[in-house]
Amino acid sequence: MLRAMPQPTRALSTQERTDWLRLIRSENVGPVTFFRLIERYGSAAAALRALPELAARGGRSKPLRICSRAEAERETAAVERIGARLLAACEPEFPPLLAHADDCPPVLCVLGHAHLLARPTVAIVGARNASLNGRKLAERIARDLGEAGYLVASGMARGIDAAAHAGALAAGTVAVVAGGADVFYPEENRDLQLRVGAEGAVVAEMPVGMQPQARHFPRRNRIIAGLSLGVLVVEAALKSGSLITARIAADLGREVFAVPGSPLDPRCHGTNALLREGAWLTEGAQDVLGVLAARPGPRLAEPSRATPSAPPPAEPPEAELGPARRRILECLSPTPVQVDELIRGCQLSPAVVQTVILELELAGRVSRHPGNQVCLV
Repeated sequence: MLRAMPQPTRALSTQERTDWLRLIRSENVGPVTFFRLIERYGSAAAALRALPELAARGGRSKPLRICSRAEAERETAAVERIGARLLAACEPEFPPLLAHADDCPPVLCVLGHAHLLARPTVAIVGARNASLNGRKLAERIARDLGEAGYLVASGMARGIDAAAHAGALAAGTVAVVAGGADVFYPEENRDLQLRVGAEGAVVAEMPVGMQPQARHFPRRNRIIAGLSLGVLVVEAALKSGSLITARIAADLGREVFAVPGSPLDPRCHGTNALLREGAWLTEGAQDVLGVLAARPGPRLAEPSRATPSAPPPAEPPEAELGPARRRILECLSPTPVQVDELIRGCQLSPAVVQTVILELELAGRVSRHPGNQVCLV
């Protein structure tokens, strides 16, 4: 899902960046909720002040954990100690395509050459237990794409990811990691990640020093897809993170490419499935370059940097919100439902439904899912 930026692209002051970091590190505030709060209250500072009341209105009895200024400043200092920087989604150097995704990370830690993120990007992902031929092909395609002027993105996993980074090192590559930007995972890629950080860029959504956990990898995958014009999959099983990345890319309107393989090799079942679903058959970089060159019109317009921010919308009155909370809770279940369907089913205005969902999420009673879906926790 794509969204408009909540405000013009601009550099944040030190205090504003700290407030952005505090907001996204606060309890129950995910990326989608973060931008809903910015849109409603106009700034991260105002949103932080509103959090306790919103959570209480959603039915939370205990205090919400709000990231303190001291915590945010310690994280900022840790980022600076490793030679990295924090980029907010509204700032000029933030990856432009990623900034339009509905669940775009509000803040990224970037280690290395942040200016590379402005280049047109193609992601190459695939199996960790890749074949020798698969690794050789991924490395060759990455090298050729780099020589054609594209930044190559991948996830620093073993196998296809590592081969893609190695092939693109000379021309430019970005590694999106699941943990902190200073954490090496897997350990066998330590030297490669150090080289990418020195010659390309390492990007992380998680705080410095955080070890990757299973729930972090889908979040990493949606960043890889979001910053890329297209995603190429070279060897992948049917239930793999690489296919998740490809399907996120398709949902965002990006191109999906796949290398065909033997039906006797389980590592090719995923790529062959993508081809059946309409992915571009790819045997070399020219297949990717030809499709990207033929994309019609502007790929995704960047938000205007001159347009002033719109005033925050008026909050619906409590007399309207009270009955709406009861109706929405009756309509929700543990099975995710699209917010648009909820609006139609409850026969309430979008503003009222979005406000109630915001309250319930901050109270910890509702969770968000891809595709603008929500469900009871």
